[in-house]
Amino acid sequence: MGRPVAVTQGDPAGIGPEITCAAWRATRTTGPAFFVIGDPSLYGDTVMEISSPGEARAAFERGLPVLPLALNVPAIAGRADPSNASSVIASIERGVGFAADGSVSGVVTNPIAKSVLKSAGFAHPGHTEFVAELTRDLPFKFARGPVMMLAGSQLRVALVTIHQPLKDAVAGLTGDAIVHTARVVHDALVRDLGIAAPRLALAGLNPHAGESGHIGREEIDFIAPAADILRASGIDVTGPLPPDAMFHAEARAGYDAAICLYHDQGLIPFKAIDFWEGVNVTLGLPIVRTSPDHGTAFDIAGKGIARPDSLIAAIRLASEMGAQRADR
Repeated sequence: MGRPVAVTQGDPAGIGPEITCAAWRATRTTGPAFFVIGDPSLYGDTVMEISSPGEARAAFERGLPVLPLALNVPAIAGRADPSNASSVIASIERGVGFAADGSVSGVVTNPIAKSVLKSAGFAHPGHTEFVAELTRDLPFKFARGPVMMLAGSQLRVALVTIHQPLKDAVAGLTGDAIVHTARVVHDALVRDLGIAAPRLALAGLNPHAGESGHIGREEIDFIAPAADILRASGIDVTGPLPPDAMFHAEARAGYDAAICLYHDQGLIPFKAIDFWEGVNVTLGLPIVRTSPDHGTAFDIAGKGIARPDSLIAAIRLASEMGAQRADR
């Protein structure tokens, strides 16, 4: 029957608890089975407390399996409290630990409020970097990330730079970073998504991909040479392509993932096309990690209007990726 998926608590004052309950209601008869690592008080009368991941599958149809992890103070919807930061962090650590020891097929991380965690001493920019640190010493024979990819039913985009001011992202771009990102994406598409011969599309940086150097030289100086290195190593990559012509339906049919050079270059088209069901996937890790592609939404937390679509998609993708790894 396969292993369950571990879902982290996320910020208990955000929408994580309610979308987790909604995801269970939507999948309780179809699966994939999952459990949440969190305080049982967050999940109402749907709770089935468990003591280990192995109990989740049997409990799943009867209630939301919860592996208890106490909060330090009661959570109030919409009001983030740094006092609960240690519980939020511990949930992530335990989920990653279960993925590392093979107890679960993957870990899905509910949204956190990075500013709240930082006020309590959290030293990482976000989930991606924290999970990478937690898995740093695990063996892994493929190109190692972390690389952030957003995956939906119509588009996948992977990012060379992530959460940086635009001027810093552009200034720090290098051919080596592009080559490394593309290799991580290529390996992950084969290993985790079962795409035997992935096709990658590499975005240019400047309007019209630089127009032969008339609108910037980055394409000539290091982006096109990076594409040449990738092709010489056997990776199917086209580009650098004009970014404004990469994302219409006909263009998307020509590749399996787009390599974008900075955050908004990839996320604006992605969210325009796959807003509700987009999944954040961390590639190049020894474990499977996905996340819903949205934040804590404190402004609507507790109102019962948060949509679980992205969390459901993240759970399904984590289960599918875990199965792919197990088959290999």
